[in-house]
Amino acid sequence: MAFEDPSAEVLAHAAETFGLLASPARLHIVWALAQGESDVSGLAERVGGALPAVSQHLTKLKLAGLVRSRREGRRQVYFVDDPDVVDVVRLAVGRLTDRADRPGARLRGL
Repeated sequence: MAFEDPSAEVLAHAAETFGLLASPARLHIVWALAQGESDVSGLAERVGGALPAVSQHLTKLKLAGLVRSRREGRRQVYFVDDPDVVDVVRLAVGRLTDRADRPGARLRGL
């Protein structure tokens, strides 16, 4: 079965998305949001980041379309709306976690 190469536009968009997720802080935020929605203060507490830094990361993720938000009263609640992004993050982090849990294992690429 032959596979067709993706267009240059698709590859550029994928590289941009992976570039955003290459930040440990942003990856942690997406990981946390893949488990359930949260406001910025809850995320800052969970990922161990300063509120302004987490807010900036969320802005970048939101502009890229990886994260969305909605208003609940005075709070802005963030969530990942794309199940494909959730799948990719869970797969990558889950596989690396499994490898790290093996005795003598070294983390390498997937």
